[in-house]
Amino acid sequence: MSHSASLADYRAALTTPAARWPVITSLVGRLPIAMIGMSILFYVRDRTGSFATAGLVSAATLFGVAFGSVVQGRIVDRLGPTRPLLTISTVFILLVCGQIALVESSAPVPALVALGLCIGLCEPQLGTASRALWRRLLPPGPARTAALSYEAISVEVFFILGPGLAGVLAASPWPGTGLVVGTVAMVGGSAGFALTPTVRSWRPEPRAERATPRPPGSASRLTRLLGAFAVPGMRTVALAVLGFGVVIGFVEVAVPAAATEAGHPAVGGLLLSLWSVSSVVFGLLYGLRPWPRPLYLRLPVLLGGFALLTTLLAVPVTLVGLAGAMFVVGALVTPQSMAHSLAVEAVAPSDKAAEAFGWVITSVTIGIGLGQSISGQLVENVGVPQAFLAAAGCGAAIAGLVFLFRRTVAVAEEEPEAVAGTPRRTADSDPAHSSS
Repeated sequence: MSHSASLADYRAALTTPAARWPVITSLVGRLPIAMIGMSILFYVRDRTGSFATAGLVSAATLFGVAFGSVVQGRIVDRLGPTRPLLTISTVFILLVCGQIALVESSAPVPALVALGLCIGLCEPQLGTASRALWRRLLPPGPARTAALSYEAISVEVFFILGPGLAGVLAASPWPGTGLVVGTVAMVGGSAGFALTPTVRSWRPEPRAERATPRPPGSASRLTRLLGAFAVPGMRTVALAVLGFGVVIGFVEVAVPAAATEAGHPAVGGLLLSLWSVSSVVFGLLYGLRPWPRPLYLRLPVLLGGFALLTTLLAVPVTLVGLAGAMFVVGALVTPQSMAHSLAVEAVAPSDKAAEAFGWVITSVTIGIGLGQSISGQLVENVGVPQAFLAAAGCGAAIAGLVFLFRRTVAVAEEEPEAVAGTPRRTADSDPAHSSS
């Protein structure tokens, strides 16, 4: 499968007739993906006065997303997206209303954290269904590569708009406005996507046959439990995504904290949007000529470079300087998202496409949650620059681990039959990666 795409390939993918309405509705539904967590962060921070408390509640929401995304992905693979998305959207609305009631009544922190976890579990995973849909609409090749790259780029556009909108709406007379607006957009877009003719015609793919005999006993049960995560290359991709999320989580708390210390708390969300601007611009250029060419090298190199650039955020002493540093650091955000999507396409079994993308969401949200919770403590007890340096150190360490396991992705790249959904090796047939 080609790992680069031209502008003509993007046009061919996005003008596919069956993709028109799913693309439009998914745009609406995925707009708040960076807005829900940030809105909760700003909302709880306003009502409690503590970044540490706000970071814990926001992190709990992200951990809920992490676990819910895989479960929802498996259900979508088995039933299609329509019924799961409609059901979970209804539950999500009720939980958000409950969280607002708790925040307004000054409920104890454990209650806020617990309900935040439930909100994350039930956040509609429109992104996993949207990415998996391209496997059904386009054959392997440059057009599908362009479609997956578009998914990564569009997410970064939402990361441009999401934090900025969350910051602006948090400064409105009622700081929970951003959470309500984000919920309405997410639920409306998810329901619209689920009811499009293309999505309603989604039928589960036949389960792929295993290339090796099924192991007996507990090993077989563990493989079924892990699903797509049993594939060694999938675990390596998830590790790269985890490191990516950790760095982002640190920054998402430290930047608003820096803005608050400077006396301009409403600027925090806008500063976060800056790195997504450069991310989208550079991502479009990077997609035309990606480097390194092999995905198995691209994953650790991009993560390591991202971590190295993050050290720049610890240098500025003014918000203007921090804005410039954010713009530079953002150059490697979208290229990583693109590499993650392409790597999942290379390593995941075709009958577990939605679940595989769910593992990506799981990994990035666990990473963001870890980064946010640790960063909140560092910001409050040590300092903002130290939080940025910790982000860089964690990212570099995880990039080193990804490099150690790079061959598991290389093996998948060298097996072109895997792209077509024919049997691929699993964790049981790769002892070298069984302990990762």
